[in-house]
Amino acid sequence: MSVYNFCAGPAMLPPEVMKKAQKEFIDWQNLGVSVMEISHRSEPFLELAHKSEESLRRLMNISNDYAILFMHGGGRGQFSAVPLNLHQEGKQAVYCQTGTWSFSALDEANKFTQTQKFNIRNDQNSVASVIPVDQWQLPEEASYIHYCTNETVDGIELFDVPKHASAPIVADMSSNILSREIDVNKFDLIYAGAQKNIGPSGLAIVIVKKDLLSRPGLAKPGIFDYALESKQQSMFNTPPTFAWYLAAEVFAWLEANGGVAAMEAHNRDKAALLYDFIDNNDFYQNNIDTSCRSLMNVPFLLKDESLNKAFLTQSQNAGLLALEGHRSVGGMRASIYNAMPKAGVEALVDFMFKFSKEHK
Repeated sequence: MSVYNFCAGPAMLPPEVMKKAQKEFIDWQNLGVSVMEISHRSEPFLELAHKSEESLRRLMNISNDYAILFMHGGGRGQFSAVPLNLHQEGKQAVYCQTGTWSFSALDEANKFTQTQKFNIRNDQNSVASVIPVDQWQLPEEASYIHYCTNETVDGIELFDVPKHASAPIVADMSSNILSREIDVNKFDLIYAGAQKNIGPSGLAIVIVKKDLLSRPGLAKPGIFDYALESKQQSMFNTPPTFAWYLAAEVFAWLEANGGVAAMEAHNRDKAALLYDFIDNNDFYQNNIDTSCRSLMNVPFLLKDESLNKAFLTQSQNAGLLALEGHRSVGGMRASIYNAMPKAGVEALVDFMFKFSKEHK
């Protein structure tokens, strides 16, 4: 029986990457030791670091106007790092609110800087939706504009990018980075926890315009200081070396499989298959407007929620893991990141069809 892991994060990694990592686990590059056991300042690891950055630049078409940082602390670490680095006295940071993770980012920022909550949800008749970006009436003055491009819990994704005359645009892309093509030049700072589409948890990727590195911000720990980390090539202190190694392998896997454009086609195909089934089966429902449905995280409800426990038990027995929705919203959720093959979504749809027939 095939097993498919629909966990929202830490999520499944490409099997090819995992097999290669398993093979190299105790003998990396014929050194007789693991990549976890060598100095991060050794020549082999420095070469890995350089190649991984160049690979990510190619995948996302990132110019030399941006620094790329490999940092500790995951996405939540960046909830703190962003205001610490971008704070400007007398100006508010604007936090656009779309769901769970944008709320969490705002809560953390409130500890460090002045903020303004900017609600862009437009829920109607129990259907969640977002005000179109071109209708956002952002304040004229701000230290930065922050938003989450994909709400993992809520299943909401924003496909357009806001603009502002003077404030930097900051995006939390933790759950959809590398899943579809974007124009990096429309952003001033992108950050992402690794545990969805990049690698294991604990690592964060930061893509930041170099001209922002001159902002003094606030007093901050060295490991959260963008300018210091850029100057030290992400090695002010010992980086999460094994997570960095796996991220490099995922980048190489992406490049070998057609890059982000090919991955976007793959992801749109998977998402369409699952959404179409849900929309055409009255046993299930998805309450997200079609304009902002996530390609990565598909929440759905059983019309008869008394069957939730049976659905989860039987789906796990069928090799379909981690389908329970987030505790704050309930229901079910299928996270179908880059590494999820179409066969996994097909297996889920087949199970959902059979389950609906058996319990009608």
